[in-house]
Amino acid sequence: MKKAFIVAIVFFAVVFAYFIKSGIDFYKGIYKGFPSKGGFIIPQEKTEYNILLLGFGGPGHEGPFLTDSMMVVHIDLKKNKVALLSLPRDLWYKLPTKSKEDFHAKINSIYQLGLFPTEFPDVDTKTYPDVSLVKKAVSDITGLSVDNYVTVDFTGFTKGIDILGGVVVDVQKTFDDYEYPIEGKEKELCGKDAEFLQIEKFLKSGFDPGEKQQLFKDKPELETFFKNITEEPKNAFPCRYEQLHFNAGKIFMNGETALKYVRSRHSEQDGNDFGRGARQQQFVKAVKDKAISLGIITRIIPLLDELKKHIQTDISVDDMKKMMGEVKDAGAYKIISVHMSDKDYLKNSYSDDGQYILISREGEDKWGLIHSAVQNGIDEITATPSPQPTSKITPTGITKK
Repeated sequence: MKKAFIVAIVFFAVVFAYFIKSGIDFYKGIYKGFPSKGGFIIPQEKTEYNILLLGFGGPGHEGPFLTDSMMVVHIDLKKNKVALLSLPRDLWYKLPTKSKEDFHAKINSIYQLGLFPTEFPDVDTKTYPDVSLVKKAVSDITGLSVDNYVTVDFTGFTKGIDILGGVVVDVQKTFDDYEYPIEGKEKELCGKDAEFLQIEKFLKSGFDPGEKQQLFKDKPELETFFKNITEEPKNAFPCRYEQLHFNAGKIFMNGETALKYVRSRHSEQDGNDFGRGARQQQFVKAVKDKAISLGIITRIIPLLDELKKHIQTDISVDDMKKMMGEVKDAGAYKIISVHMSDKDYLKNSYSDDGQYILISREGEDKWGLIHSAVQNGIDEITATPSPQPTSKITPTGITKK
């Protein structure tokens, strides 16, 4: 592994901004750091970085700023080491509030919450504005101080992979996903317009329970349809979904296929967020292999203007230069994958309003065990196994009091 792996981690489009003549305009388009206060500051020598990568759908998608993918990349320039840590989207986090009242949310919603603070006025977005809120959440959970972030939407992801000419991914496990959402069909009724019209009012608050009960008594097929909408949407609206199939082995993927590979999470063979997190880490390694091949820079130049609409970061020019200096060294760079799941440090639970959530095995809002596990993973220390958590799901989560 070459030190150029860092280039792929921070996402190649950011790095190219340093090399290409038009890179300054590109950088201005994607840089979203906060201006410094108090004049000139002499930067301290820094050899370790924790960079938060956030992937989301973007405008035109359902839940456009819900982070579909979250990964922390720990880069140690002194020890020649990179550690990848994927974060499950259902992690349950206690947000800082102005009133000091308890308010929890899934971690995949916190980036969006920071962008639109007026929707949750009690959340302390004055102290933690914009992306600072999700950086704080990730720092609290992992014990790692998040230095910078890079965001990319689905369009930017697919364009970026296509600019590279596609990548070859070493798929570890054959799997099928029968519930992958088709873009643009999120609201299709699949020929069930008449049925949906009859039960639509019962999907919102304020309906008459007696009316609902009578309708389902007279037309039991509508009750089945209603349950499918709320519990098994694939059965209610099959035209909204497509089947994915990936064979184990080295597979060439263009941008569209790659996006499906890293987003899929409804497979019996390799489903849920934990399997997806492992695939995303595997995919980052594939991007690294392609990014260091010859001829990449010339492909980027024509499409810089398109990419800067889909990528944002707060990595400074100085830090980019430092990272780019590592590329000149052809020495080996060690890559470590750090994992956490409901098989070790997390356990399943439900919030008071019925949401499926993940909390620490120690208990809600207790992250000490996670901190130790993450640091041990980075330091390559094998921890002594502890008893497995119970598989029983208990209603310990809360939303707001």
